[in-house]
Amino acid sequence: MALVVVGSNPIVHPYNIFLLEKIMNYFMKNCGLFLKNNFITSCDAAEAWQFGFQDPATPSAEGMIFFHNYLMFFLIFIGLFVMWLLYVVIKEFGTETHPISQKFTHSSLLEIVWTIFPAVVLLFIAVPSFALLYSLDELIDPALTLKVVGHQWYWSYEYSDYLGTNPEDEKKGINFDSYMIATDDLEYGAFRLLEVDNRVILPTNTHIRLLVTAADVLHSWAMPSFGIKIDACPGRLSQGSLFIKRPGVYYGQCSEICGVNHGFMPIVVNAISVNSFIGWVTVAAEGSLDTLFDVPELA
Repeated sequence: MALVVVGSNPIVHPYNIFLLEKIMNYFMKNCGLFLKNNFITSCDAAEAWQFGFQDPATPSAEGMIFFHNYLMFFLIFIGLFVMWLLYVVIKEFGTETHPISQKFTHSSLLEIVWTIFPAVVLLFIAVPSFALLYSLDELIDPALTLKVVGHQWYWSYEYSDYLGTNPEDEKKGINFDSYMIATDDLEYGAFRLLEVDNRVILPTNTHIRLLVTAADVLHSWAMPSFGIKIDACPGRLSQGSLFIKRPGVYYGQCSEICGVNHGFMPIVVNAISVNSFIGWVTVAAEGSLDTLFDVPELA
C-alpha cells in the first residue's frame, strides 16, 4: 500500500487521505473489539477456570457481591489476627523461652475484650446482612409473571399474564418447552451444554414475578447473573422477584441433582428492551410456535 506523492506533501492527495481513513477505521474497529471482548463485555456465562462472580444484572446480584466483598474484609482481618496469635503463642511461649509456665486462673479485662469485640464485629456484619435479606424477599407490584416448571430434563415456561390473548384458542397463551441443544447441533460460537432451543424472553427495567414448581422431582432454577436460585418442588409453588437492569443473554443451569441428566438442563434468558418485548408479545400471542421465537434485536 504505497502513498501517492504530490508536490512536497504526499499526505494531501485524496487517495492518500482515503487510505489513512481506512487504516484508522480498521485500527479503531479492532481496538474496540479488543477492549469490548476483554474489558467491557459483561460476563454473563460461566468461563473456563473462572474464579469469581459473573457480572451482576440485577440489584439483588449487586447487593450480594457488595456484601461478599464487605464480608471479606472481616474474614481477612480475623484470619490474620488468629494467625498472629498462633505465631506469638508458638514462638514466645515455648519451652526454650519459658521453661517454667505461669499459673493464673483468669483475666477480667481479657474476658471482657474477647466477649465485646466479637459481638461488635457480628453487629457490623448483621446490619447489612439483614438489609440484603429483607430486600430479596420484598416483592414489588409486578408488571409481568413468568411461570417456570421443571421436568426431567427440560424446562417449561408460561407467561401467565397473556393467557387468552389468542382469539382462536383462549387457553393457548404463550407457553413453550426449552431443551438443551446437543453438541452436534450447535452453531459456531454457541456455548456447549448451555445453549437451548427456546430462550426465555424478558424485558429490562421491569418488575417480574417468578413462579417456580416441578412436575416430577426436585429441580432448582438458578441464574448467577441475576443472583437468584429458586427451588422447584413438586406440588409446591415457589415465588421470587426479578428486575433486570441491562439487556443481554444470560446463562444458568439447574442447581439441584434431579437424575442422570441433571447436568443437561441449561437456562437461557434473553433480556430485551420493553418496547421490543411488547412487539414480541404481540406477535407471540397471536402467532404460532414458528413465529414465537423471532426475537427482536437487543435494544
